[in-house]
Amino acid sequence: MLTLWQEELDHGWNALYWSNHDQPRAVTRFGDDGDYRELSAKMLGTLLHMMKGTPYIYQGEEIGMKNVPFDSIASYQDIETKYFYQTMREAKESDQFIKKAVYLKSRDNARTPMPWDHSLGYGFSTGKPWIDYSPDNAQITVSDALKDSTSVFYHYQRLIALRKEFPIIVHGRYQLIAADDSDIYAYIREYNDQKMLVICSFSPYTVNFVPPQEVEGIKGRLLLSNYEDSSKEWPDRTVSLRPYEALVYLSK
Repeated sequence: MLTLWQEELDHGWNALYWSNHDQPRAVTRFGDDGDYRELSAKMLGTLLHMMKGTPYIYQGEEIGMKNVPFDSIASYQDIETKYFYQTMREAKESDQFIKKAVYLKSRDNARTPMPWDHSLGYGFSTGKPWIDYSPDNAQITVSDALKDSTSVFYHYQRLIALRKEFPIIVHGRYQLIAADDSDIYAYIREYNDQKMLVICSFSPYTVNFVPPQEVEGIKGRLLLSNYEDSSKEWPDRTVSLRPYEALVYLSK
């Protein structure tokens, strides 16, 4: 779908987004909200922000918020979720299955209050909000992100800075590569005589990326990665991508 948007709107302008108030959190839906929460959140941000169009950052994406692990159905306020829950109960589904299904699909996953800090009300309000706070607020807050120079928040800042610095990200032509690879989403941006290569892994395991003919023989440098020790040179041979690794290279 992302490639369809890029190609069909090549002469127009696109809205780039993973999330909104009616969708589960992107890092849970498309990434790994456990051990690789921050890495996959950075990868998803990289993939989207290097495309042509206006990227939207839905509240909480910039700190890697994930789906809400509410213990009780009573904590959910969404009428669709309550109907879904009742329907599954009538169908005699197990409590474990229902809880997992609600966790993965409920629209309330993206509606909990923004956790600014660890104070009472998490810096959001001194009153009681219309929906419960996420139990994850104990571990995921804006204040914690601002204290960590390697956080998802600062990765998003770098993505925004790159868009302002390099016209190729705004104006470049898009070309999908490695289209048959189920673990990797990779594409090229081209503008004037310059090329940019974006490689994103959706795998929790190490996978190999073989550079296709379209990027052979190019000299370039690493612009951004969600790992601190990624290869600095434009790949001219097979690249081993670590879990949810994202690489952005720019030709010289």
